[in-house]
Amino acid sequence: MDSTVTQGKVWEGGNKPLDASYGKMMMWFFIVSDALTFSGFLAAYGFSRFKFIETWPIADEVFTHVPFFHGNFPMAYVAFMTFILIMSSVTMVLAVDAGHKMQKNKVIWYMFFTIIGGIIFVGSQAWEWGTFIKGDFGALETKSGKILQFVKADSGERAALRDFAKPLHGERVQHERKNGMWFVGEGSLPSYSLNEVVEGFKANPNILIRTEQINEEGHKTLLNRQESLAKIKRATQVVEGANLVHNEYGHRLFADFFFFITGFHGFHVFSGILINLIIFFNVILGTYERRGHYEMVEKVGLYWHFVDLVWVFVFTFFYLV
Repeated sequence: MDSTVTQGKVWEGGNKPLDASYGKMMMWFFIVSDALTFSGFLAAYGFSRFKFIETWPIADEVFTHVPFFHGNFPMAYVAFMTFILIMSSVTMVLAVDAGHKMQKNKVIWYMFFTIIGGIIFVGSQAWEWGTFIKGDFGALETKSGKILQFVKADSGERAALRDFAKPLHGERVQHERKNGMWFVGEGSLPSYSLNEVVEGFKANPNILIRTEQINEEGHKTLLNRQESLAKIKRATQVVEGANLVHNEYGHRLFADFFFFITGFHGFHVFSGILINLIIFFNVILGTYERRGHYEMVEKVGLYWHFVDLVWVFVFTFFYLV
């Protein structure tokens, strides 16, 4: 039997696998390592959600805002953000293709549209963060960390604290430096004190409490008036919006993961915008035209496509599932 092995054209690039340059290979190594990082974060989110699935916030009730519009639009703006980012990936593909054909003007315009799409996405994400932090309705938190939200009995709609809270004169006092020599500072007080919310709730029989517990129908558990009056006695503080400690929408881990994972992805998009800007101006200056190739556009394109692909998974985990 002939043991001779025929040397086929497997690599075709000599000492460069698949004829890929060093820079392109390093970009792929970075993408693989970063993909593992995001996978670990999303896996941790998945395990946490599975553990606390009965008290996890419902995304359709959290992300309902659209800039300059009042009303309830579940997922509408998040879908718009996703569409913009995906379209920026399309323009990046066109920029890379134009670079292969040495069409400088087309590369400039397609990269410009890619950068604009990235800026819109990051700006939208910043607005979404601000809305998430500020909150819309407000809630109460019990000593055990459970969230109590309010609902209008006649319509079934969420009730904001401002709809029923009863202002009490002399109830809220902001500490000042002159109050004591050890005074350092104090966070901003909520719009209403606990007593103001409780007294307003007792005076308004149309307001009911719903807990963060999800029932068999997939909705938060709504209590009747008697149960609501008993439950509100366990409240210890007013919560407005979300931060790393408190979350008016439900379980506090949801806010922790939301800020960390979407913030980490947003940092990647912001970094991609800066890199794209550098490449964009180099294209205008004719740097790659003189080199005879637009490989830098292709390399930054790989990074941009990776960022878009990661958002598809983040979008699925946080907003759809």
